[in-house]
Amino acid sequence: MIHYRVPENWMKYDPFAVIQQLATAKAAVLSLTSIPVQRDWADQMQIVQLKREVAGTSRIEGADFTEKELDAAINKSPDPLFTRSQLQASATVKAYRWISALPTDRPLDAELIREVHRLIIAGADDNHCPPGELRSHDQNVAFGNPRHRGVEGGPDCETAFAELCRALQQEFKVHDPLIQSLALHYHFAAMHPFLDGNGRTARALEALMLQRTGLKDTLFIAMSNYYYEERTAYLAALAQVQAADHDLTPFLLFGLRGIELQCSRLFSEIRINLSKALFRNVMYDLFNHLFTKRKRVIAERQLKILKYLLERELELAEIREKTSALYASLRNPEKALIRDINYLIQLRTIDYRKLDNGKYLFSVRLQWPTEITETEFYKRAQKMPKVKTHSFL
Repeated sequence: MIHYRVPENWMKYDPFAVIQQLATAKAAVLSLTSIPVQRDWADQMQIVQLKREVAGTSRIEGADFTEKELDAAINKSPDPLFTRSQLQASATVKAYRWISALPTDRPLDAELIREVHRLIIAGADDNHCPPGELRSHDQNVAFGNPRHRGVEGGPDCETAFAELCRALQQEFKVHDPLIQSLALHYHFAAMHPFLDGNGRTARALEALMLQRTGLKDTLFIAMSNYYYEERTAYLAALAQVQAADHDLTPFLLFGLRGIELQCSRLFSEIRINLSKALFRNVMYDLFNHLFTKRKRVIAERQLKILKYLLERELELAEIREKTSALYASLRNPEKALIRDINYLIQLRTIDYRKLDNGKYLFSVRLQWPTEITETEFYKRAQKMPKVKTHSFL
């Protein structure tokens, strides 16, 4: 059993060992916060990121729930939540939404930390853990592998917690905000000042501090998703720091890599959304300006196919099912569908691949708007729908 000792230096780490990874993480944050984000995408991405964060932070602690149950917790389903995992997920959602609405100038002090813990615990674990109350005498906790024992309950816990809150306003302030957020995560988790919910609270406090670097609202990154994916390495890094007398270097390196990775992932998702928006604008602009009535009718069918493929990849049978109403009145619906798909392939708006089961999977080519010109499009449109070359089948 490894016992907790109050650090003599709350910000002990090797700056030369972490400087390169810190620079890389900061560059990833800057890239993410500099990219323009459309509001409706932002709202959708925020929900996805929150879902990843809640799932990650809960599952690290052993919570088990289905995607449907997680959606119910996030979307405030009227259906009652029964299991402890569901209740924890619901409480965590409330905590993160409260954090996202906090004024940036509110000090990160003892009362704020207690309030985050209250929200994490209320309605989920308050039957055995008083929300926001530090552990009292003889209330001790052990955690991790190898086993660690948090600070002794009672006066020792109160003193250590007060020292951490003091350090947040003093020693922490002279270090980079990304370093501060990870340091708070570690120190809170190592101390374990509450009876339950310490890990969830530590990750929520880290999220709060990261939001104050610009990673908030639409650009919130789900670090708990990274910690869950790398759970063994995550717990090992925390244990390594405590075993080295609170030398934060291993956890900083691990956490900064996570910040870089999660920023890069979200950046890629935003770029895909931007590419889809450009694709959508160009396809409507070009297809809706075809001259003859017959070509406009055909174009409407092809636009519908493209709209579905912008949502996700589809097999031929799925395209057939989704567009069946558009082709039902035609003399040969199947032939018309194949002709339209082949035209889109020839126009290079979509691509396909043959699966091992012999079926075809179709997807849009997001680079198409950067390749096509208006002149080339109308030149190819003259051949529509007489496309003789069958690129597939």
